[in-house]
Amino acid sequence: MITYRVAKMEDVKELCRLLNKLFTQEAEFTPDEVAQERGLRKIISDDSIGEIFVAQKEDKIVAMVNILYTISTALGAKVAILEDMIVDESYRGQNIGSTLIDFALKCIKAKGCLRVTLLSDSDNFKAHEFYEKHGFVKSTMIPFRKVIDR
Repeated sequence: MITYRVAKMEDVKELCRLLNKLFTQEAEFTPDEVAQERGLRKIISDDSIGEIFVAQKEDKIVAMVNILYTISTALGAKVAILEDMIVDESYRGQNIGSTLIDFALKCIKAKGCLRVTLLSDSDNFKAHEFYEKHGFVKSTMIPFRKVIDR
């Protein structure tokens, strides 16, 4: 049986495991467990920053979605950024990702979010299909990114 819930601090190691898998697949990111753990701990400790929703089977976290919050001046309301989502490859095809995204969307709607934005690799057509199935549409906006040196 799969359960869905908000992540807790004791989940950080399992979440890092999933993020390592995700970041080896993405073109623009490289796994960095120290940075990932630091970010996860900040999010989990302050739900005004965001929330991480997980799917758990027995003692193992098998999927996660990281949602960050901000305020949209265009909408004058709280909005969300879907930052990371991954289902462990051995649990794919079991509707876990769909149930997890539905759970997360229901939770953020209850918090007053009026929009969710996400970025996806341009060639990740399976992800595009997944998000479109859940009501996301391609934006006419084009993302730009600038890395600021530390």
